[in-house]
Amino acid sequence: SPLTHPLPLMEFTAHHFPPEHAAMFSQQPQDLVVVAGQPVTLPCTIPGYHGVVLWIKDGLALGVGRDLSGYPRYTVIGDHGSGEHHLRIQRVELMDDAVFECQAVQAAMRSRPARLTVLVPPEDPVISGGPVVSLRAGDPLNLTCHADNAKPAASIIWIRNGEVLNGAMYSKTLLRDGRRESTVSTLYLSPSNIETGQQIICKASNKAVPNGKETSVTIDIQHLPLVNLSVEPQPVLEGNLVKFHCSAKANPPVTLYRWAKGGSIIKEVSGDTYEVIVDHSFFTEPVSCEVTNPLGSTNISRNVDVYFGPRMAAEPQSLQVDLGSDAVFNCAWTGNPSLTIVWMKRGSGVVLSNENLLTLKSVRQEDAGKYVCRAVVPRVGAGEKEVSLTVNGPPTISSTQTQQALHGEKGQIKCFIRSTPPPDRIAWSWKETVLESGTSGRYTVETVTTEEGVISTLTMSNIVPADFQTIYNCTAWNSFGSDTEIIRLKEQESLPVAVIIGIAVGAFVALIVLMGTIGAFCCTHLKGVVSAKNDIRVEIVHKDHNAARENEEHTSMKQLMVSVSVAVYYFPLLVAFFRNKILTLIVMFLHALLKLTVT
Repeated sequence: SPLTHPLPLMEFTAHHFPPEHAAMFSQQPQDLVVVAGQPVTLPCTIPGYHGVVLWIKDGLALGVGRDLSGYPRYTVIGDHGSGEHHLRIQRVELMDDAVFECQAVQAAMRSRPARLTVLVPPEDPVISGGPVVSLRAGDPLNLTCHADNAKPAASIIWIRNGEVLNGAMYSKTLLRDGRRESTVSTLYLSPSNIETGQQIICKASNKAVPNGKETSVTIDIQHLPLVNLSVEPQPVLEGNLVKFHCSAKANPPVTLYRWAKGGSIIKEVSGDTYEVIVDHSFFTEPVSCEVTNPLGSTNISRNVDVYFGPRMAAEPQSLQVDLGSDAVFNCAWTGNPSLTIVWMKRGSGVVLSNENLLTLKSVRQEDAGKYVCRAVVPRVGAGEKEVSLTVNGPPTISSTQTQQALHGEKGQIKCFIRSTPPPDRIAWSWKETVLESGTSGRYTVETVTTEEGVISTLTMSNIVPADFQTIYNCTAWNSFGSDTEIIRLKEQESLPVAVIIGIAVGAFVALIVLMGTIGAFCCTHLKGVVSAKNDIRVEIVHKDHNAARENEEHTSMKQLMVSVSVAVYYFPLLVAFFRNKILTLIVMFLHALLKLTVT
């Protein structure tokens, strides 16, 4: 076919066609520029010529005469009898960009070469990342726009707000067909030269599309959440309700709220509001709100100005120091508003310090005792903490120097020892005997430790007169020294005279009361009898009633007599109980008097 096997012009003319009379072109094809996709007609008119006409494309025949079956888009049109042999191309393509000739074979004529230039508009420009280009706040903007497959290469401009942006960089790339080109333009904008929501246009044009093609992108500046945390009300008294509100602006939008207090997540809260009854911990442990969007998180925290009473921050410790050393107590409180600290010794109104530290220089044993660290938050509350100061020194013994015991009975003498540190050794000594613990003959030593100190007891069984003449030594030792107390034993009377006199007076008063009661009862009984005898009518009318009254009086008399008899019976027992001779005589006297009264 002519498409696949075009014949050279001279060969075709020499061997196939007879010569024609001289002819001339009245129309020849002209150079044309056409946009791809449009139709075009290349004219060729040879009046009076009736031979074969060939169309040549880049030196190759397209077909014989009007048969261009190898080129479906090509058609020879015009009146053949008038010598019109126009070449019509439907929908011009890039492959039609060539040099065309019209040849009259028998006349051995050819038209002048006509250049058909095909223009190809660029494809629609594309901005990488469009139609919305997102970038992080503070980052520069780099936009890339490419317009491909254009002939000639497209020119690209950038437009914002109707103004052309300068400074873009361009590059062109020739495609494999050697005709079309692709253009790439890159626009750089600094962070200060861009705003979110702005629209930037990429416009590509060439001769095929003088008005150009354009596309645009919208700038979307993304940022981490911008957060504000409000706390209401402030200041607030401990135990009241506080509302935290976490307001955030974010692009992209917020995806998560997370709350924490003092670094610990509050799982039960997930929105932008947190309500809670505050305590003292909110003063020192901030509440934080963390807001998250796809770019990351922003965390903001706030402390609450909570008013609260004193709370112990550093608890003072009781001290045990050596005699003559310094004692330093440390007591720290927290409170809001600011608090006042006072150190005092228990039982004394003297302020020793208004600082956290209380320093006692060269302590003496009388400095030992309880000390109080007191803190006051004005109009809110107060608190205090007590500590002890123990002074290490030699033991001190405080006991009654004369103690009593009954002859013939078991007797005890006690020795009370205060000692810090506790005594290493306690010993009782008398005559040639020394006893620290256990039993030796009639003597037994027992030691008991109490909160106040140590009590050592020397017990003697069956007190003899010589025991009242003996001097007893109680001695205690520790690492700081020793102390001794001399104790004597004195014989104890059965009962002190004051007690005897008291018992006697009490017994006498009881006897007088008893006699008065008996006398009053007897008088009342006799009066009732006389009244009955003087009023016989009443006696007769109320016989049964009086009889009952007599029975009641008789019963009361019997009860009284029983009580008195019991008293009479037990009186001798008092004599057996008390061994004192004087008291015995008093009790015997009262006993006899009571028996006489009963009789």
